[in-house]
Amino acid sequence: MTVIEAIKVPTADELVARAQALVPVLRERAAQCEAGNRVPAETIRDFQDAGFFKILQPLRYGGYELDPDVFYAVQMKVAEGCMSSAWVLGVVAVHNWQLALFHPQAQDDVWGDDPTTLISSSYMPRAEVTPVDGGYRVSGRWGFSSGVDHCEWAFLGGLVKDPETGVPDFWTFLVPRKDFTVLPIWNTIGLGGTGSHDVTVDDAFVPAHRTHRSKDGFAQTNPGAKHNPGPLYKLPFGQVFVRAVSSSSIGALQGALDVFEATGAKRKSNNTLASIAGDPDVQGVIAETRAAIDEMKTVLFRNFGVLNAFARKGESADLETRLRFRYQSAQISGRCCELISRMFYLAGADGLYRGSPIARTFCDIHAGRTHVANNPNTVGRNFGAVMLGAPNADSFI
Repeated sequence: MTVIEAIKVPTADELVARAQALVPVLRERAAQCEAGNRVPAETIRDFQDAGFFKILQPLRYGGYELDPDVFYAVQMKVAEGCMSSAWVLGVVAVHNWQLALFHPQAQDDVWGDDPTTLISSSYMPRAEVTPVDGGYRVSGRWGFSSGVDHCEWAFLGGLVKDPETGVPDFWTFLVPRKDFTVLPIWNTIGLGGTGSHDVTVDDAFVPAHRTHRSKDGFAQTNPGAKHNPGPLYKLPFGQVFVRAVSSSSIGALQGALDVFEATGAKRKSNNTLASIAGDPDVQGVIAETRAAIDEMKTVLFRNFGVLNAFARKGESADLETRLRFRYQSAQISGRCCELISRMFYLAGADGLYRGSPIARTFCDIHAGRTHVANNPNTVGRNFGAVMLGAPNADSFI
């Protein structure tokens, strides 16, 4: 591999400003994004040009290798314009972080010729795995591969029996485009623009270096650690990935609130002709939503401040901290669903039309809540049980 020459790394403020500049453009493309069941190619180019896919990518491949909170600040800002676009950015760009955890040969397989190459995923443990000399034969069908139309590789999930314990462990298999087929089935009531199609693999060979164990992600004993020694790659996999599928809801809620305030300031009731601005329910939901967004962002940035501090010392956060942070991420989508629902009702019948940004955001945030990582119930039960003395049952923290 030829190491990429050092590049000028933009500041967090510069990257967020680039995202802010794209918000009006993304709002204009939102209908096209949704109708086409995919993020427009122009938007992916805009993200590439702005350097968003580089934020979590290793420096040795021309990336910026910045802290995750910088990336999530950008993702939330993008979501103010289009949640589908922000969702794809979040999921696909976080794969550049995960690839850095793989064996260095896998990183070079993907980025050796073109460090802008993108990776999609479906972590469902659907792989039929057969160990063979030098690797594995893999087959299966996976759903919800967001942004796959724009990607040349895919991370696909499967279960492999741990030779030490005999217990099945979750593994990720890295598969090139030539070995998987995209089934264009995505047609949903929310996040329609994510193009989260199904993919199939028929008896593909995956060399051992293109695999990653959940066990290594949990214990931070990843094969890529030696070649990517920065603190960014010492963070727990579960803590980084889950925020990629929850943070866009915060930004989308902010975008809807901006529209709600702008229209509410001048809108009148179709029935009473009274000013909406004088409605105490409208006033209340604005106040509560603004406060909730501030709180959710504050917790997000606080949590990664704690995790980054541990990583810089070469340490891992304690179990209780990781469980609490994981649970706080899982709570995000549900809280945003409650607030966007109240906003949607108060927007009145005019908000029912498909072109309404508030209606679109209502559907998108509720769709995001269906992701398994955004379900707080199982996570919360495990967290509570551990606090009562039970063993931890979740390695995805």
